[in-house]
Amino acid sequence: MALTLLSHEVSDLCIGKPPLRCLSVATATVADAIAALKSSDEPYLTVWSCNHDETTDDNDKCECLGKICMADVICYLSKFDNNVLSLSSAFDESVSVLLPKSRSLVVHVQSSCNLIEAIDLIIKGAQNLIVPIQTKSITKRRQQQKLLTRNVVVSLTNTTSTTHKNSRQFCWITQEDIIRFLLDSISVFSPLPSLSISDLGVINSTHTILAVDYYSSAASAVSAISRAILDNVSVAVVDKGCDQEDPCMALIGEISPMTLACCDETAVAAVATLSAGDLMSYIDGSGPPESLVGVVRNRLEDKGMVGLISLIDSLSLSSGSSSDEESPAGRTRITSSYGRSVSSAARMARKSVAIVCNRKSSLMAVMIQAIAHRVSYVWVIDEDGCLIGMVTFVDILKLFREFLDGEN
Repeated sequence: MALTLLSHEVSDLCIGKPPLRCLSVATATVADAIAALKSSDEPYLTVWSCNHDETTDDNDKCECLGKICMADVICYLSKFDNNVLSLSSAFDESVSVLLPKSRSLVVHVQSSCNLIEAIDLIIKGAQNLIVPIQTKSITKRRQQQKLLTRNVVVSLTNTTSTTHKNSRQFCWITQEDIIRFLLDSISVFSPLPSLSISDLGVINSTHTILAVDYYSSAASAVSAISRAILDNVSVAVVDKGCDQEDPCMALIGEISPMTLACCDETAVAAVATLSAGDLMSYIDGSGPPESLVGVVRNRLEDKGMVGLISLIDSLSLSSGSSSDEESPAGRTRITSSYGRSVSSAARMARKSVAIVCNRKSSLMAVMIQAIAHRVSYVWVIDEDGCLIGMVTFVDILKLFREFLDGEN
């Protein structure tokens, strides 16, 4: 049974996957990235380097350098001085400034890459595996029709795109895709799924450093948010209490990069003025509460943050006439008072309420919990609600990998 599972290739996980939306690192700016993200129902875009040489048949000239979302934009803009000129110049920078400097989160693989190799790449730090889409040969006329349609779409949406060599297309495999696939053959890993996460030793406490106090400034959480993007997790918002001798950190909620990805760039104003606890409320659900919108505006004025005030005013004007649009997929779009247009389904799927379990939770229960909430981790708390750690998809894949090694 295990051998059958391991014989699968990543192409088996690519069925029905849409082509990735792309930005060119050579031409796209931060402003282009923001516009492209706002026009998409997907939270992420990929950034590519495509150096096409007509004199060679080398097909490996297209390389995905990484992925970006609005959380990357918000963290990037938070580093700038709050004056008009500084923020204006930030939007003109290359999209490459949004990519992580420490390591790449994406890895290219061939469609023939087997499942065990894919799991090893995820364990080593990859969040997404870039896979070429295998297409049947089509006539030249149909190729021309597709190219014409694509050019019209790009023109209408006013987004930056990059064309791959020989019109190749790519999709990606996520950690969640692999976990879902393994869940269909979960009996292979018996008895692991029925055991508690404590007994299996998969509770990871290293990520507890990604925690901020509920009453601390949201600005102090920016570095932790950037780290959370790299680790594909979230930042815990905790109440450390007044007792210095009590190590308990009560888990209140979380600041999730995926929740920030449903905001627009003006969320940087909330980061600059609110507490971590208030930021959770600001980015939660279908849009910021009007009371907090007013608080942010007043504090910007009190602190003389003219750059952020100008940014908010310009976007408020541009979004005023587009509060109720119809998405290309036919879903009603909603636009908050701060302009980020996303599908209502995507917005409501992201909440600041932390998904939790306890030490006695079974591995199977934790896997289903994470998949049901579209997250790659579950927080672990004790009976008093104190944060112990988390279980991530990577931790689970390491456990399964060790089990398969023992079977061979």
